[in-house]
Amino acid sequence: MSEGTLYSGAIVDAHHHVWRQADMPWLSGPMVPRIFGPYEPIRRDYLIQEYRDDAISAGIGASVYVQPNWPMDRVVDEVRWIAGLHEQTGWPMAMVGCADLFSTDAAEVMRTQQAISPLVVGTRLQLHWHERPEFRFADGPDRMKDPVFRDNIAALRDLGWLFELQVFSGQMHDAADLVAQNPDVPFVLVHAGMLTDHTDPAVVAAWRAGLRELAACPNVVVKLTGQGTFVHRVDPGLLRFVAGEILDRFGSARAMFGTNLPVEKLWTSSAALTDAWKRALSDRTGDEQADVFARTARRVYGLADPGA
Repeated sequence: MSEGTLYSGAIVDAHHHVWRQADMPWLSGPMVPRIFGPYEPIRRDYLIQEYRDDAISAGIGASVYVQPNWPMDRVVDEVRWIAGLHEQTGWPMAMVGCADLFSTDAAEVMRTQQAISPLVVGTRLQLHWHERPEFRFADGPDRMKDPVFRDNIAALRDLGWLFELQVFSGQMHDAADLVAQNPDVPFVLVHAGMLTDHTDPAVVAAWRAGLRELAACPNVVVKLTGQGTFVHRVDPGLLRFVAGEILDRFGSARAMFGTNLPVEKLWTSSAALTDAWKRALSDRTGDEQADVFARTARRVYGLADPGA
């Protein structure tokens, strides 16, 4: 494939959700401010059959499920449910679960999850905190410094798991310290570091500074996902800008595509989203595109290569 050509190869979706509305209070309870804005259209079941149809319509052949915030006392049930979906349908091909990493029993919970299914390859606990209340998830900006949390992150090495890191630029210095202290644990930076406003030079400068620190850590890879979060649309210029910044700093072998479905269905379709990312990466070489759309995710999540 020459430069300037739209990618036409295999695609792995490195970040999506499926859910039953009744399992998650944030979907079945009162509407609350969320990072991605009003979400009434996704306050419903989004089951594996619908996701599979969405994926196939976009040319996606494999996927990684990422936890969408079940209650902490049900995260083992979550893994059991997803494992059952895989047994029934073959989808998803890997999963990232969740545990309360601020609890001393988190390692036991994760070992239980691992025993239930080999599909589990990592865990995510959203740490992002922002001055704007509707952008917050964590209850403070520096939760990564908690000693119990750090002990639980260190325990991922023995599990052979990765950690999905979701932070804003102001937290990236602490994140880089956490990553450097755990060189044998892979870290995945979610949504490319969540750039809140690509038109504000100060916001972009802070994001770039944080990315530089994380890029210096070889055990960090980045997801090209969630770029509709703050603009509530597919913005081709934003996708191209973020893709360029990430690939120039991390390289294509440390970058991977994901849909963030069904959240991005608030403003687009799976096929349109995937096509937009293809166009955003069309000036990259064929090898770079193959990395982003399939090879990096296969390596990071331990997925089989059907062409091998």
